[in-house]
Amino acid sequence: MPRRLGRSPRLRVGGLLVLLGPLLLAGCAGDYVARTHGIREAYQAEDYPRALDMLADEGEHGHPNDQLLVLLDRGMVLHAAGRWEESIQVLAQADRLSQELDGISLREEAGALLSNERQRAYRGEDFEKLMISVLQALNYAQLGRDEDALVEIRRVNERLRKMVVEEKKPYEQLAIARYLGGVLYEDQHEWDSAYIDYAQALELEPRLGPLAEPLLRLAKKTGRDDAYEALLQKFPGLPHEPLGREEGQVVVVVEAGLSPEKQSANRPYQPHAAELITIPVYRDRSTTPRAQVSVGEAWQGAVTVTSLGEVAKLHLEDRVGRMLAKQLAGAVVKGGVAAGAGAVTKSEEVAYLTFLLLNLANEPDLRSWLSLPAEFQLARLRLPAGKHLVQVELGGRVTSREVEVRPGRVSLVVMRRYY
Repeated sequence: MPRRLGRSPRLRVGGLLVLLGPLLLAGCAGDYVARTHGIREAYQAEDYPRALDMLADEGEHGHPNDQLLVLLDRGMVLHAAGRWEESIQVLAQADRLSQELDGISLREEAGALLSNERQRAYRGEDFEKLMISVLQALNYAQLGRDEDALVEIRRVNERLRKMVVEEKKPYEQLAIARYLGGVLYEDQHEWDSAYIDYAQALELEPRLGPLAEPLLRLAKKTGRDDAYEALLQKFPGLPHEPLGREEGQVVVVVEAGLSPEKQSANRPYQPHAAELITIPVYRDRSTTPRAQVSVGEAWQGAVTVTSLGEVAKLHLEDRVGRMLAKQLAGAVVKGGVAAGAGAVTKSEEVAYLTFLLLNLANEPDLRSWLSLPAEFQLARLRLPAGKHLVQVELGGRVTSREVEVRPGRVSLVVMRRYY
């Protein structure tokens, strides 16, 4: 027969559940994704004031563990609204907080072993931390602050170098950062540096198509004869004559689509093992059409330089092994706690109940920076000096932005499009 509990064991069980309660509830309290659904709806409808008001309320009354996400989303909304200076300030706060959270305490890690990753403050995926600097570079470029923009580009490249070389992570440089570096250097007439960054962007994304135009032009200009001949073979017929005295260029950056979303998936602890563990995986929210960019009669199909969907999945997959190890360690800890509860109460039922309750909270952390785009699509046009109206068509919707083209310079235009 099952062992009957006396009054004292029941009291111990009640005390045990009181102690476990905060751990179980903490995993549910920080459901940032569900809580901020309305914010994303307003953001994607371009109702930026409403989205910002709701984010302010979330920052004040939301869960403390989600503060980094509030800052990231607020910085992205301000960026999409063209409030570049404000976006710079908010993303700088997010960057500082992210670095502080990287020094997470051992106590918080131990709590995560007993409940789940949502028990701790959100620290951001590796690629999300890199995206802070990419967006900052675009913010600064829109303000005409090329030097500050280049500082952020160099930060991206250095952070990635450290991840790859020192931390042995299977990442690669971001083509969008390298191409933006080329644009910024070219705008400053630093031809060698511009060529180097464009060439590295091409190495990372060989399908640049018309975006490779400055590579041919600068290879010839800087005397890289062998590279020039190779590029001619790779891009036959691509026009690349020197700019005229009254010509300039426009590079349009289309931040297109919706970034992937984390969902739960089962994965065995080890290959061919029967025991399964629940982990987060990225799933695409939608397909992203190709933007069409036009100025007057001139037009060009935008080229995807970086897919954040692909980058996100690669970075998360790298963490899966560590997640599995942590979950396995968590299972051992939970088993020990359950055995201890059973020993205190002298009840196998209490041990089982304790283990069951602890594992009810064993859910993966599905939080992520969902206001990011799915892709960075770029188009490049050569235009006479003066003011022009740039139009971007994506998913049947046209957005316009005026830009001033200056002789011999490269102007950047940034537009956020959702569908």
